[in-house]
Amino acid sequence: MNRPAAVEIVHECMRFLITHNPTNATLNKFTEDWPFDDGAPPPTQIVDDWLKLLNTKFRDEPGCCIAVHCVAGLGRAPVLVALALIESGVKYEDAVQFIRQKRRGAFNSKQLLYLEKYRPKMRLRFKDTNGHNCCVQ
Repeated sequence: MNRPAAVEIVHECMRFLITHNPTNATLNKFTEDWPFDDGAPPPTQIVDDWLKLLNTKFRDEPGCCIAVHCVAGLGRAPVLVALALIESGVKYEDAVQFIRQKRRGAFNSKQLLYLEKYRPKMRLRFKDTNGHNCCVQ
């Protein structure tokens, strides 16, 4: 199977690496395992855990890169990255387009509908000391 190369997605202070299924040799680089059905949107608990992980990592390790994988790197991994972008204030359409510019073929129709209907709680945004909105830092 011809799999796409890993791609880096950078937005404000967030960095992600979207990749396909890791090998046994690289699996230890991943710290969490949150499986959900191929082609489906993630369950609420996974979204909550994902956003909590991002808040912790991006605050504790500024500049770090979060690697996200699924079998082909075209559905579930891009959805999680899109959710992070949306939670940081990016419109869903812009998040999808931004990811698709680097990851052609990302998202299926069910996932796009989920992202369109997703209502962010702005969990990756806060006000800085000057009252300006900014990304998790």
